[in-house]
Amino acid sequence: MRRLLPLLTLLMPLAAAGQSLGGNPNALASQWLYQAPGKAVDLGYGVAVPLWRDRDGRMLMLRADAQSPGASPLGDAPLSFPVAGAGSVRSTDLQYGLDPNLQIHAGLSEHNAISHGPRVVGSEIGATYNLGRYSVGLSVAADSTPDKRLPRVLPGATPGVNGLPDFDSSAQLNASGRVAVGGQSGIDLGASVGRIRLLPGNVLGINTLDQKALSFGVDHGPLSGTLVGRTMQPALPGGYYGDKRWSSIDLGVTLRLPWQGELSIGAQNLWSSGSSVPTPAGPEPDQSRTPYVQYHQDL
Repeated sequence: MRRLLPLLTLLMPLAAAGQSLGGNPNALASQWLYQAPGKAVDLGYGVAVPLWRDRDGRMLMLRADAQSPGASPLGDAPLSFPVAGAGSVRSTDLQYGLDPNLQIHAGLSEHNAISHGPRVVGSEIGATYNLGRYSVGLSVAADSTPDKRLPRVLPGATPGVNGLPDFDSSAQLNASGRVAVGGQSGIDLGASVGRIRLLPGNVLGINTLDQKALSFGVDHGPLSGTLVGRTMQPALPGGYYGDKRWSSIDLGVTLRLPWQGELSIGAQNLWSSGSSVPTPAGPEPDQSRTPYVQYHQDL
């Protein structure tokens, strides 16, 4: 008991600091900016940890996050990952502030499925210009499946992304913008153009597809909603697929709970077109409507 008293005395200031911050990640990060050098602390997922800062305002920060695939549909607007049987999304970003308004970032992400889905590893590099109420960003990103699960017994054995079987890789150019409305509300806009590559011998009989995506999001306090539309078509004109196009719209609503939890409700392929009948080359992308309810808890 005597040994516990000094330990409790040391922990009391940390507990008081946590209560005063009220769970605000920005306030927590700001506090650690002014700690003595050489001290390190595990702040958990979702908090940006400052690594270095100079007198001119340049700052290097590291951010790690983990969430369910349906929790933040805006972040995954270029690609649509299956919600049913989905596992988790982990991301790590290194952010460097050139000045108070301009920030560049580079990050890695990983999508893992619980059962038979592919492991998709993504990378992104970009810049964001922030004017307080308004911000715009531009980035280049790529995704790939490092474990090709070879040898494949049958074409289509690898579950896909965007409803496509045998997804191999993709590259896209992303643009985003945000308008803050009041202190706790905002409107997000996003656009993406890119190309998707499929594994050889896939059931569609084509190697590449061009893709475009648009997203619209609104958030107010702990509540946020996102609408994402995507269009895909074969990259090469002519042939049976020359004028073929597949389109879909996803809708998701997320509520952040006070105990570091997230409740997400929505539907993938709430509306879709271009998947009426199978083709002689094989089935078209799966665009069946998939409602979902997900709960994610940070531990």
